[in-house]
Amino acid sequence: MKIARVLFTASAVSALAAVAGCAEPQVRQSPEPLRLHDVAYADVMRAAEKTLDQMHFVIDKLDAEQGIIRTEPLRAAQFFEFWRHDSTDLSGAIEANLHTIRRSAELRIREDDGRVLVDCTVRVERLSLPENEVASMAQAYQMHSQSTTSTQRLQLSPRQRAGMTWVQLGQDGGLEARILEAIARKMHQPQEVDKT
Repeated sequence: MKIARVLFTASAVSALAAVAGCAEPQVRQSPEPLRLHDVAYADVMRAAEKTLDQMHFVIDKLDAEQGIIRTEPLRAAQFFEFWRHDSTDLSGAIEANLHTIRRSAELRIREDDGRVLVDCTVRVERLSLPENEVASMAQAYQMHSQSTTSTQRLQLSPRQRAGMTWVQLGQDGGLEARILEAIARKMHQPQEVDKT
């Protein structure tokens, strides 16, 4: 009887894990552009730049004439980096702790009919490394790098370096909304961001 209970529990857990692994990630839709009233375009550009800087993004391109602010990719926060807030939900935080994830933001700012519109796009990417050949279980620690049993470090072989890619995971609607909300607070504006 005890063996049957253990087998049933193990098969139930395996079935739940299989179903959970097949589930599609919850994708939060991108918010509508932020609409700011009675503000200067230059002030919005400064507020947007300051917001991205406070979120630890490094500005790659800032073009005031075209209204574009683009950031370099930012490695996602780990669980112990409590001062960072780039993972907006539990699944994003878990994924950032299991994989190498990076995000890059792009803001497009334009004037339209007496208002300043701010549109935000955050792209998410995951690092993909080709595996090394493993001859035995004793060498499993060398699956992704040239580590030793006592020291784990990421040292890629030339073949792995050539095969290393960043896989596009789509957009992060939660972080897009958070960035737009922060800009609205800096501009002391009531929020017109769709939170769907």
